[in-house]
Amino acid sequence: MADVYDGFAHIGHVLATGVRDLTTDLAALDGEGWWAVVVDYEGKVTCARFDRVRPAPLPRPAAAWRGPHPGQWRSSLDRDAYEHGVRAIRDYIEQGEVYQANLCRVLSAPVAHDADPLALAARLAAGNPAPHAAVIHVPGLSVVSASPELYLSRDGDVVESRPIKGTGVTAGDLLEKDYAENVMIVDLVRNDLGRVAAVGSVEVPSLCAVEEHPGLVHLVSTVRARLEPGNGWPELFAATFPPGSVTGAPKSSALRIINELEPVPRGPYCGAVGWVDADRRRAALAVGIRTFWISAGEIRFGTGAGITWGSDPGREWLETELKASRLIALASTGGDT
Repeated sequence: MADVYDGFAHIGHVLATGVRDLTTDLAALDGEGWWAVVVDYEGKVTCARFDRVRPAPLPRPAAAWRGPHPGQWRSSLDRDAYEHGVRAIRDYIEQGEVYQANLCRVLSAPVAHDADPLALAARLAAGNPAPHAAVIHVPGLSVVSASPELYLSRDGDVVESRPIKGTGVTAGDLLEKDYAENVMIVDLVRNDLGRVAAVGSVEVPSLCAVEEHPGLVHLVSTVRARLEPGNGWPELFAATFPPGSVTGAPKSSALRIINELEPVPRGPYCGAVGWVDADRRRAALAVGIRTFWISAGEIRFGTGAGITWGSDPGREWLETELKASRLIALASTGGDT
């Protein structure tokens, strides 16, 4: 499997090798071939088309993962700064500017320049299996994701999103605030999809279902729609990106507040990571949460929480810690859980 190191993707139990094309044009996804896709939260697009695509397990890495020491991780917002941000968002809510906004921070640490994303992917697959696990390694980009959240799937003209809002260690930890937050984001996703959907086709088959994941539970809803003829991937992204669950409502106000309060770019975190089979008109793109990216001798990982009027600053900080702790331990030297 030496060819994987020249560029590969493993997503949805499919191994793709032999990079044929790299493009920043989302319209290519309405053409031909099988594509791995990463879209940064800030909108930078990477689409990689591969020559060889087949069902296969994750390849065995050449060597074990060598990650940073647990004490080397640094956060773009420390606890005081994060809690200050939560209070600032609550002030904006009181002023009527926003109902909910996601506040995130990026953890970073040094890593060897030859750090192998395949080795990290194998470590996450063993210690934190995820429904939308992915590893994409192409020139200029290495992303390893253990995302539990579906941003967009597609089967012909039918598209679906499964936003997550509400997190706890157990279902008993979920608060009224979590359910209210989920419903607000469902309304946002319905509105986003409605911009490109056939009239009357938007529906919510499932609302606030409790899903169990390693070390925590989430509230998950499902929104489904049928695309209006003539709308493809550029129109879908224009209507729905960045994902509502990692921005807030109203989205335009939340984006402005996020830009004000977060000191560093989110990058692939909170963006989109997944695959598109243009020939079969099928796709699955995850929200880029529980996601690492590696570049220039540094590894990064984002974590965040949705802030509402009912948010307690200390509890929201602890939610970001809960979401990060298992994965940061796995990505750190000697970090077995």
